[in-house]
Amino acid sequence: MQEGYVQDQLFEKQNFTETSFPKGEYENCVFQHCIFADCDLSSVKFIDCEFKGCNLSMANLKNVTLSGVTFKDCKMLGLRFDTCNGFGLSFSFDGCQLNHSSFFRTRIKKTSFKDSQLQGVDFVECDLTQSVFNNCNLEHASFDRTLLEKADFRSSYNYVINPETNKIKKAKFSLLGVAGLLEKYDIVIEK
Repeated sequence: MQEGYVQDQLFEKQNFTETSFPKGEYENCVFQHCIFADCDLSSVKFIDCEFKGCNLSMANLKNVTLSGVTFKDCKMLGLRFDTCNGFGLSFSFDGCQLNHSSFFRTRIKKTSFKDSQLQGVDFVECDLTQSVFNNCNLEHASFDRTLLEKADFRSSYNYVINPETNKIKKAKFSLLGVAGLLEKYDIVIEK
């Protein structure tokens, strides 16, 4: 399909697995209850767009521009954010399922993850400076050589973060979450 510029459009209940998603640049667009599962979104630009209740699982994000994008209540399993265009990469997640996705080596400072499932997510060598993980499940998420300075994990749970292999200066953790920082020592912590 022809590449174009689309602005201020509402896309509602569209299934892009049946008809391919038109390549181009989308600005200030809203996608509600759309299906992008397994879609090829490569090289598409999304600027200040909102995705609400969409399924983007396993979509191809190679060279996709995501700038100022919000995802709310979306199913986003197995996404490779590490293949996105890194220039201006910025987004937020609220109530999303991001299990088994990858943010490997991405620079996503000040990212907001709220009420989201982040099980098995790859945050290796990621810059998450000042990011907020608000009530997120981080079971089996990978943190290694990750920049977590001033990040906020106070209300999140099931994370395991090694302070020796990650930069956690001024990061915030709850007392209950401290066990996730000490797991490598194989010690028993009781109330």
